[in-house]
Amino acid sequence: MTTIPAPKKTSPTIESRDQLIASFAGGEKPKDAWRIGTEHEKFVYANGDHHAPSYDEPSGIRALLGELEQYGWKPVMEGGNAIAMSGPDGSISLEPAGQFELSGAPLDSLHETCAETGRHLEQVKAAGEKLGIGFLGLGMWPDKTRAELPTMPKGRYAIMLRHMPRVGSMGLDMMLRTCTIQVNLDYASEADMVKKFRVGLALQPLATALFANSPFTEGKPNGMLSYRSHIWSDTDPHRTGMLPFVFEDGFGYERYAEYALDVPMYFVYREGKYIDAAGLSFRDFLKGELSVLPGEKPTLDDWTDHLSTAFPEVRLKTFLEMRGADGGPWNRICALPALWVGLLYDQGALDAAWDLVKDWTIDERQSLRDAVPKLGLNAPIAGGRKLRDIAGQVLDIAGAGLSARARFNRAGDNETGFLDPLREIVRSGKVPAEVLLERYNGVWNGDVSKVYDEASF
Repeated sequence: MTTIPAPKKTSPTIESRDQLIASFAGGEKPKDAWRIGTEHEKFVYANGDHHAPSYDEPSGIRALLGELEQYGWKPVMEGGNAIAMSGPDGSISLEPAGQFELSGAPLDSLHETCAETGRHLEQVKAAGEKLGIGFLGLGMWPDKTRAELPTMPKGRYAIMLRHMPRVGSMGLDMMLRTCTIQVNLDYASEADMVKKFRVGLALQPLATALFANSPFTEGKPNGMLSYRSHIWSDTDPHRTGMLPFVFEDGFGYERYAEYALDVPMYFVYREGKYIDAAGLSFRDFLKGELSVLPGEKPTLDDWTDHLSTAFPEVRLKTFLEMRGADGGPWNRICALPALWVGLLYDQGALDAAWDLVKDWTIDERQSLRDAVPKLGLNAPIAGGRKLRDIAGQVLDIAGAGLSARARFNRAGDNETGFLDPLREIVRSGKVPAEVLLERYNGVWNGDVSKVYDEASF
């Protein structure tokens, strides 16, 4: 949910709905211009007692951002505070409780993506060693209550923290206690976007299962493999979910725009400040009837900001975001984009993936989404099978897609090796959370603090 406040140039006022639709069409790119944008979050903790550092404490989040300036990162300010960094590898930003995120640059190959991830982790680990802090790769804080967590000085988060309890029981957990890996991918046309969106939604539960990595809450097993995914089931029903309309005839830019218009607003950004518009209607804004800005109509920047406040399993902006995976270690940060690039960036792979899921009903897709947080690869799918029964086939399709892309590193390797961590999960039959639970019930002797040794970068 990252946006970085910055001084905005004059943005066109929206005079018609055609401009909303055109914003999506503006994302279309020829295949040779398709890129990969990978985002990954991690928890920050103090080495001594594992507490989550506040923004202003010595060796806290502000200090961590400052340490990164030596690597060429430049601070982005809000209200006198550095709340993000910009640099050649994209942007670094803060999630609500100080989760540290790299939103990577748009890159041509997975080799470049994984190298970018490696540079970032080397930099933050070096800064962390100086400050006495570490970084944890999980989908949810394993041992922290909400009350134990700090909040970051970002205006949009203050609005969201107030609003979340009005619309769901777990929105604050989503904001404060979770981390994810995401990948942003391009499309060539409206029809290409539609097919990628449908495949992405249908197979998003498989990504959730393969990356499931959040089995602990406040020091104990929580009964889930991906509690992070479960949290989204009661965060805000108006802006989350599997979007059944994506599979209906006629779906395209216009239908997604109509969906986004029905998502209640959070804020409007004006002159460096966030104006609370939580629960208000963007449709009213289009008519100049927004109560907090009477008589004013939105700009295209306002529309872009609004699109960032919808949180479905796959999200459309001027690219598609795959949003189903828990946070995890370096090799799975590289594996998540490998999965989706392999499936979506080669036409043969995209067609094969669609053939695999096209006959699933709305109810079957929703049932799978509902079952995966608890059951992982054992979740039932259409035809009386389990998700594990198609996992290897999906990885084979992704591997074929990556082979067809023929992106090689200096050693002559293509991109298929980045799928190896996922192949090992399918081979073993155990998702990451199940491995952690085995250790919790075994060699850890019920001591969840051992996860800091196991899952730190």
